[in-house]
Amino acid sequence: MMKSSLSLLVLAGALVSVAQADNWPQWRGPDANSVAKAGDYPTEFSDEKNVLWKVELPGKGSSTPAVWGDRIIVTSGKEGQDAVTSYDWTGKQLWQKTLGEERAGKHKNGSGSNPSPITDGENVFVYYKSGTVASLTVDGELNWKVNIQEKYGEDTLWWDLGTSPIFSGENIVIAVMQEDESYVVALKQSDGSVAWKVDRTYDVKKETGQAYTTPYLTTIDGVETIVIWGADRLTGHDPATGETIWTCEGFNPEDEAMWRVIASPGFTNGIAVVPYGRTKFAAGVKMGGKGNITESARIWERKDIGADCPTPVGIDGKVYLLSDRGQINCLDAETGKDLWEDAIPRDNTKYYASPILAGEILYCIREDGMVASVKVSDSGMEVLSQNLMGELIAAAPVPVNDKLLLRGETHLFCIGSK
Repeated sequence: MMKSSLSLLVLAGALVSVAQADNWPQWRGPDANSVAKAGDYPTEFSDEKNVLWKVELPGKGSSTPAVWGDRIIVTSGKEGQDAVTSYDWTGKQLWQKTLGEERAGKHKNGSGSNPSPITDGENVFVYYKSGTVASLTVDGELNWKVNIQEKYGEDTLWWDLGTSPIFSGENIVIAVMQEDESYVVALKQSDGSVAWKVDRTYDVKKETGQAYTTPYLTTIDGVETIVIWGADRLTGHDPATGETIWTCEGFNPEDEAMWRVIASPGFTNGIAVVPYGRTKFAAGVKMGGKGNITESARIWERKDIGADCPTPVGIDGKVYLLSDRGQINCLDAETGKDLWEDAIPRDNTKYYASPILAGEILYCIREDGMVASVKVSDSGMEVLSQNLMGELIAAAPVPVNDKLLLRGETHLFCIGSK
């Protein structure tokens, strides 16, 4: 019996390893840190060059695809409905489901399908601007569907819903940070019922309470913690109850209005690098502790760099911060000092998608569909190529299995060596 149990543990460990190596189960990848497994990923391509296949999507969306095994999952609109579609690695559609009336996007780069799907290989979980949250099997059978706006009130964001759900134990967690009443809710994966719901409303000026960021599940000093950024505060929450463990403030000392946040923090070595103030500021926060940790946790602050939309990438004590205009600062997460600073050649359009690091290649996507392949090291960067895809792109790229999935406004591209 003991030998059998040991074999099961070894098998489970192997499955986890395979999942992390070959899948992209959520926004920002296997470890939710925007870092992919090293591989032989393409660096030169276009909407025709090195395209293994491309498919026309059923409607607009800005979500990143999720990948598990031979399943690629994409959310979008379809004829006024919220939709989710699965493809295989040849671009063949496996299944498609519609889940109710869509609320279309307001922003030119937005949609009713901004939140990225998540999957554990057995089930897929999706969330839409309409408030619909649903679970389906990886074969497309509906498990359950709920609408959190019908349960808890209408969406009061000024722009399009941005946050993606995350896994947390047997639950999925969604942060709703908006004008007036904000909250965090955990839904049971099994049936969509509420495991817990906590208030996250703070007294802030107009629009400052609105956030488009995604929570991050991590372990800090042995304590599993859900980290959430918004309303001028970085907070750590107990995954079992949603209770706030610690709070870090000081991100809006003049109590300004209109300081909504879009980019999530970058994380490495227990430090959160937080961009804020609409491209003007960045700060380093040593996460952990209890209560109000502002005085002890804010380890550095910069008033000369920032990012409004792209989320920074953290790895091995370094953080790559991409600005909306293509400047890249490689920071020491402990000190906030530049290890180096450089830039992708400028253009009139901005970077909305978050960069993804695959080995030594940092993929950076401009809204006009230019994908820059940037080789990065401890000493600097080199722009290897600027690749035009022929359509708008607001979704982060997905490097997996030595291929690159790019979700454009109208097509899903699979890029690789032919």
